[in-house]
Amino acid sequence: MKRAFAQKIIFLSALAVCVFTSQQVLAAEASLGLRLSVGGSFQLRNDVQIPNDETGTRFSLANTVGEGPVTALRLEALWRINERHGVRVMLAPLSYTESATFDDPVLFEGEAFTANNDLDASYRFNSWRIGYFYSLKNNARTQLRVGGTLKIRDAEIRLEQDGTVAFNDDLGVVPLVYLSGRWALGERWSFGADIDALGGGPGRAIDLGLSLDYALGSDWNVGLDVRALDGGADIDELFNFATFYSASLAISRGF
Repeated sequence: MKRAFAQKIIFLSALAVCVFTSQQVLAAEASLGLRLSVGGSFQLRNDVQIPNDETGTRFSLANTVGEGPVTALRLEALWRINERHGVRVMLAPLSYTESATFDDPVLFEGEAFTANNDLDASYRFNSWRIGYFYSLKNNARTQLRVGGTLKIRDAEIRLEQDGTVAFNDDLGVVPLVYLSGRWALGERWSFGADIDALGGGPGRAIDLGLSLDYALGSDWNVGLDVRALDGGADIDELFNFATFYSASLAISRGF
């Protein structure tokens, strides 16, 4: 996992230099902002049971393949249409494939996987989002926004062992509530927070981020992002709840 992580970091760092990306929260006079964050993500929890009945075995992917890290990549664009209204687009892929062994036999999607025998475990939870936001406050010192997001969830869990392959995939749209804010801490430093979230019923989705930025000048910023991703569902077809924490370096710009 660590070798694959290092290779991805090298590639994504080169990508960051090439695309000259930028800022999540815009300077007051800017109409467009871009932000790219690249770092590492650790899975503290990833519990799986498919199907969610006696024909499926509940197991922990986090315990089976390890906590990570895996690559954390996030690209976000914000377009302020006018003083109050704006649109945001966010791309956040998350996936890994690792070799591992189960300590006990596992039943997954109608297939049996033996203990103490090598297998490949794959997890994918890509998130593609588009949303609208309304600026409650937008000046040189404070930006506050509220809005809604449509999240396209591209997910898959796959196990492969000695020619036996089983997987469960899902492509769906989830509505989320969006809140964000940024506050100036001085001439160059600023602190930001944002959340996309929805809870209730058999599942939840939470994406909470904190950031600390330093202004380089000419609308360029560098910063540190920390983020918590948590969510899942407990329904007849499946049980899956996962929690990831990430830390990333960010480069951003307002236009």
